[in-house]
Amino acid sequence: MVKFKKKGTRAKTRSQLTKSTREKGTPNVNDLLKEFEQGEKVHVKPNPAITSGLPYRRFFGKTGEITGKQGRCYKVKLSDQGSKKEQIIHPVHLKKQEKNNGKTKST
Repeated sequence: MVKFKKKGTRAKTRSQLTKSTREKGTPNVNDLLKEFEQGEKVHVKPNPAITSGLPYRRFFGKTGEITGKQGRCYKVKLSDQGSKKEQIIHPVHLKKQEKNNGKTKST
């Protein structure tokens, strides 16, 4: 029996940070060198193969806006239960939001 609660940043992420069999391995070089512009909408989709710049698990699957750049990572403004928060996320964990005839679509 466990006597204490796990409190790490990656606690309770076993199923969230697993890839399917076809996706396993290191990401493509193009994914590492993705470029975003300020004001662009992005989806947070973490890649567990790259641990640097990994966002906190609460923000997995959220959509935010690029507000700036810090080193290789981007500052992303996300909403968390009504309050705005800024996370520093590596571009591997971000995907552009595409617009298609007024409807949004993530790739």
